[in-house]
Amino acid sequence: MKPSVFAHWLIALVAVWLTLPQASLAGKVTDTTGAKVEVSSPERIVSLGGGITELVFALGLGDQVIAVDASSVYPPKVFELKRLPYHRQLSAEGILSLQPDLVVASDAVGPEAVVTQIRDAGLPIVRLPSDATVEGAKERIRMLAKLVDRNKQGKQLVGDIDRALDKLAKPAPAPRVVFIYARGGGTLNVAGLDTGAGRMVELAGGVNAVTGYTGYKPLTAESLVLAKPDVFLLTSRGLESLGGTEGLLEQPGVSLTPAGQNKRIVVLDDLLLLGFGPRVGEGVVELAKRLGDPDFTP
Repeated sequence: MKPSVFAHWLIALVAVWLTLPQASLAGKVTDTTGAKVEVSSPERIVSLGGGITELVFALGLGDQVIAVDASSVYPPKVFELKRLPYHRQLSAEGILSLQPDLVVASDAVGPEAVVTQIRDAGLPIVRLPSDATVEGAKERIRMLAKLVDRNKQGKQLVGDIDRALDKLAKPAPAPRVVFIYARGGGTLNVAGLDTGAGRMVELAGGVNAVTGYTGYKPLTAESLVLAKPDVFLLTSRGLESLGGTEGLLEQPGVSLTPAGQNKRIVVLDDLLLLGFGPRVGEGVVELAKRLGDPDFTP
């Protein structure tokens, strides 16, 4: 066969191939529950969990998201989407009716019976690790990036976290910090050991002033005074639910602490502080900056 004839034949063959339906690359992962999940170019994504939703958008899949849960408050575009109940109080019917081709959640999503119903209906649901740590954030990024064929974007996000933490300047001396989780005056809880808020404080160079228990417990005036915090830490929505700074200072025991007397209150965006999503490095750096600024006011 002459070269020119072969070239014409090859060009014609390629042209025919390009007109045929092309198979999409399928991503495969084994999630934290041991389930094997496979998807191919998902176009209708339901995202459950504030940090999870932030990650889905950061990987460039925001246009494919059709619904999010009540804890998803970033980026602002999420408020234009269908809103589902909180990711631990879901119903299968609400999700199945949307006909998604991928559900992204953490291993804390529930109830478990709802997850079973979703899987039994043949819908892929990937459950990412829920641990509130920097390494947990990186693992979530890597796992989802692999599944949706966004490995390049995933590496960039992990790199962003590392670069942010490399620039971290911790306050000195380390301030004693009490994190108050607030949703109105009647719902005040303080973070003890083994909490996301406590880890963020430590990463940013502060000291969690509450060490007598793990998890969150209701605030009492006595325990607050004994903790002797230099700084109160809240999320922006939490402080707003109390009526701002003055509302916080009216809570039992707050005005009797060094932090209350000096009005040393640090406030961060809810997901920036507690989401452990792709902005976790940025959140640690910003928290360290504010903890080290005695003149900062919310």
